Amino acid sequence: MSHSPLATSSSAKFQLLVNNALRAYEKCTRKDLLAHPLAVQLQACNSPADILVILQQQVQGVDQSRSSNDRWTKWLDPTVSVLYSLSETLGESVALVSLST
Repeated sequence: MSHSPLATSSSAKFQLLVNNALRAYEKCTRKDLLAHPLAVQLQACNSPADILVILQQQVQGVDQSRSSNDRWTKWLDPTVSVLYSLSETLGESVALVSLST
């Protein structure tokens, strides 16, 4: 699939931004976010629904109340969908759940 030069340029700029943020986080915290078990799980996701399943499991582990889970779901569902759509729009070289360093 070919991408326009503008899309490729935007993708490259976004990838650079993400990589810089990851390096800055690691410098400040001495923790590699891409090595975190949750990041590893998210890298295997192929759809917003896959991402939501993993995030809902995380929420359930923190708070067992049903009303809290419903509240998180109402917030997470549109957020994940928008972020996933954004990553698709930017092109194949930038994926929300599969970042290169």
